[in-house]
Amino acid sequence: MSDYSALLARITDPDGREIHDPATGELIGRAPVHTEADLDAAVAAATKAQPGWNALGHERRIELLGAIADRLDAEAEPLAELLSREQGKPLNGPNARFELGACAAWLRATAATALETEVVVDDGQTKAELIYKPVGVVAAIGPWNWPLMIGVWQIAPALRMGNTVVVKPSEYTPLSVLAMVSIMNEVLPAGVLTAVSGDRAVGARLASHPDIDKIMFTGSTATGREIIKSSAGNLARLTLELGGNDAGIVLPGTDPAAIAGDLFWGAFINTGQTCAALKRLYVHDSQYEEVIAALTAVVDATPMGNGLSEENVLGPVQNKRQFDIVAGLVEDARAHGGRIVTGGAPATELGELFYPITLVADVKDGDRIVDEEQFGPVLPIIRYSSVDDAIASANGLEAGLGASVWSSDPAEARRVALQLEAGTVWINKHGVVHPMMPFGGVKGSGYGLEFGVEGLKSVAVPQIINS
Repeated sequence: MSDYSALLARITDPDGREIHDPATGELIGRAPVHTEADLDAAVAAATKAQPGWNALGHERRIELLGAIADRLDAEAEPLAELLSREQGKPLNGPNARFELGACAAWLRATAATALETEVVVDDGQTKAELIYKPVGVVAAIGPWNWPLMIGVWQIAPALRMGNTVVVKPSEYTPLSVLAMVSIMNEVLPAGVLTAVSGDRAVGARLASHPDIDKIMFTGSTATGREIIKSSAGNLARLTLELGGNDAGIVLPGTDPAAIAGDLFWGAFINTGQTCAALKRLYVHDSQYEEVIAALTAVVDATPMGNGLSEENVLGPVQNKRQFDIVAGLVEDARAHGGRIVTGGAPATELGELFYPITLVADVKDGDRIVDEEQFGPVLPIIRYSSVDDAIASANGLEAGLGASVWSSDPAEARRVALQLEAGTVWINKHGVVHPMMPFGGVKGSGYGLEFGVEGLKSVAVPQIINS
């Protein structure tokens, strides 16, 4: 196992772009600034390598995915430190070390997932079989909030199905992705996986590149729409996991103390910087204040600070742009009568980009803090009287990534869940994912599925063999 300094030295460029720790402002390293010519070279190498990679067959590719997981396990601690320094998330809690564990788990689960040939007709005269073949070269465009885990979500199934991959990490978190890819490439043949660290022009070129066959993108709905336009020229297939503004509905009669911890982490995992985090909480009149009080108790007991301190489980907002969005939404809510229950002002004593967990009560649909995705440590809590009204509110926005129902009545919870317009609806939890559970959004939250058998199909092309 290498140490942190050795890992960083492998991927930093002394002439590259400065990357700073969002918790301290400290210079971490310098990311390479690749050009469109570098991208073209990476795509050309991937195109050349793809037939040989596919020819290895599923069994060999499965072995190599397992070997990559072993290597990531061996380098987990320095990778987690780099991730914590670059992204800001703490080492402990559901954060940096957790993310590295998820990377290895998803690699192994993807390797173990069988995609069998399906006989769709066999009537004695005709036999038709449905098989899946690699799509070719996959572009994996990742976000800054879970850069390694979401990177693996894109890379692992693509490689498993015989594709080659060109990765474009976020400009905010390139170092950790470059480090992970460098470790993966200790196992993989040349050209099979390449990371290109560049600006928006490089990302736009990747989305429109004539030799890209599939694009996997996790990020904002606005950027997703631009990728759709850019990909029209070559009809690249798309998997788009876009913005979310997930609603949770607490039904009458639910025990606030029993759900408070799961509500908290559903909303504030990664300090709220998660696409499928709980971002709007609808609570019935009968226990509105009780739920707020139970959540407040969890907030007060949860430490925030520099991620390298072992006791902290909440970190800073990753970048100034997102920090300003969060702060602006809170100020708008305050100006329009929202009640700031906790937080509500920058935690400057911790650092420039720290914003405390902020619960905002007495807000309503139509308020910016409710209608716009906060993507940070803020949760609006909305009072309702009618369950039907709460369902209508939950469904009233463009977003449709996830939603949740909280209840001690399983039948009523399921009844409500079936009426919610979201790709995943959780009951008495929020944001929990599993490598065998298909995951994806509806409406403005994108389309296409990841994980499990459906995830393998999404990075392949179907073919019918008719005999």
